[in-house]
Amino acid sequence: MTTRIIIARHGNTFNKGETPTRVGARTDLPLVETERGTLVGEYLKAAGLIPDQAFAAPLKRTMETARLAIAALGGEIPLDKVECFREVDYGPDENKTEEEVIARIGQAAIDKWNAEAVVPDGWLVDPQQIIKTWQDWGQKVEQEYPGQNILIVSSNGVIRFAPYLTGDFKAFSKEHDIKVGTGCVCIFEKEPEDKNWTCTAWNLKPKDWFTTRG
Repeated sequence: MTTRIIIARHGNTFNKGETPTRVGARTDLPLVETERGTLVGEYLKAAGLIPDQAFAAPLKRTMETARLAIAALGGEIPLDKVECFREVDYGPDENKTEEEVIARIGQAAIDKWNAEAVVPDGWLVDPQQIIKTWQDWGQKVEQEYPGQNILIVSSNGVIRFAPYLTGDFKAFSKEHDIKVGTGCVCIFEKEPEDKNWTCTAWNLKPKDWFTTRG
């Protein structure tokens, strides 16, 4: 009886040609396209991973992505807003271009964030709280939704801590790029006898998945 946590990052909030900024908890942008959210749902349907319940952070980009995925799945999956999956607060770098962010904290700090989830100076991020959120939700899903597929839609800053579900984040981060792309999917599975969750897919691009299958 496999229980699954399916995590999807929201779709794009900037059009091609626009200069993206570091969009965090205080910047509530809508999606500028529907493809990625729809593809999340189409992938889950094609892969036989239809969620029984969906949860999403309360920002426009995460809720819209969740609704698009659910629509592609047939539109009958319950969706709840969950505040704890809201994107992190980038402090003085909120809504700043990457060039401006690097000018303030340096490329090395960005690299540490992307490789090891080490929080740069000034960002209003509590790693231990985010880790606890994932661990608590791991227990919640296991206890309340055994044998079911649960979809969670969140943002890059929060999702990078999800591998703590495996019980060995350090080893995971050495083998994987913990920065998850827009519209990408990560899957964690657990059998009743397992102590920790196993990551069976990380940063999976639904469009590429369909391409490899012709």
